[in-house]
Amino acid sequence: MKVQLFIPCFVDQLYPQTAFNMVKILEKASCEVAYNANQTCCGQPAFNAGFWDEARTVAKKFVKDFDTVDYIVAPSASCVGFIRNYYPKLFENDTSHNEVQQLGKRVFEFTEFLTDILKIYNYGAVFNAQATYHDSCAALRECHIKEGPRKLLSFVKGLELLEMDDNETCCGFGGTFSVKFESISVGMADQKTRNALATGAEYIISTDLSCLMQLQGYISKQKIPLKTMHIADVLAQGWE
Repeated sequence: MKVQLFIPCFVDQLYPQTAFNMVKILEKASCEVAYNANQTCCGQPAFNAGFWDEARTVAKKFVKDFDTVDYIVAPSASCVGFIRNYYPKLFENDTSHNEVQQLGKRVFEFTEFLTDILKIYNYGAVFNAQATYHDSCAALRECHIKEGPRKLLSFVKGLELLEMDDNETCCGFGGTFSVKFESISVGMADQKTRNALATGAEYIISTDLSCLMQLQGYISKQKIPLKTMHIADVLAQGWE
């Protein structure tokens, strides 16, 4: 099975190891993985800031860069949710509207692709730790991802998954929300980390590095005894 990787801007710049771990896992599942080095952003930051024309320009490049019949897999439900749900709005009266709709059917968040398309749950990972899982808003509400990541984690040898209170509550990032409403954002991060701590977990795991970046920033600032990990990094533990 052929897979095209879409690596979001912040993952490329700040968390490249997660992308490499994605490749390891997909190749272990016998996927033929390709990466178009010309790819850039999906356009979500501009769209959310109200710059729809600029977002449309970036989105057109995305459509061109991924003009294949292959599956597109990304380690970010936020980006995937944007492409699926808002590209049709951006191109509503455009000749490429049908092409964009078809694109939305080929793009998948990483864990969603593993569980819904590959239907493989056990990747032989070993991670001796206690962890809690954070449902990102985009994964839960825009991609309808809930049980898949938990099922993948249930097959990780040595990992004990502990559910925290209000696991579906936002972490407070929300892109520009965390900049425009800093005090509210910090309060939401505080609530999330307190709920995680109450479980006795050592790690917070999620599908979205944007959430984990928000939480890790607060954790580091407050010197809280917690760590964050993307689920791809967990699934790549314990094997070469």
